[in-house]
Amino acid sequence: QVQLVESGGGLVQPGGSLRLSCAASGFALDYYVIGWFRQVPGEERGFVAAIGGSGRQTSYTDSVKGRFTISRDNGKKTAFLQMNGLKPEDTGVYYCAAGPGPFTSSAPYTYWGPGTQVTVPA
Repeated sequence: QVQLVESGGGLVQPGGSLRLSCAASGFALDYYVIGWFRQVPGEERGFVAAIGGSGRQTSYTDSVKGRFTISRDNGKKTAFLQMNGLKPEDTGVYYCAAGPGPFTSSAPYTYWGPGTQVTVPA
């Protein structure tokens, strides 16, 4: 059974850090681009970061550059999003997704996790 499951969300004060994990099962993660997305109520799900299958290519939305780091461990079939310097505007449900590529902003994502809540109070 193909599955992505996020973990590591929670409540953190401004300036704090969280590390999100995305565990994959049922498919070969190595061949997939992994993306992280954020959604807040009333808004569309927005792109946060992505990483290519080998880990050499990464991409970030401007608002998180220098604060967030995406990484992956294909041997453990897990991807990560290290979030430092968290701000209230980072609040939302974070989803990880896997897609066959190519590594472009318009590439489709095939598999999605159920999401994990991150809350940074104002």
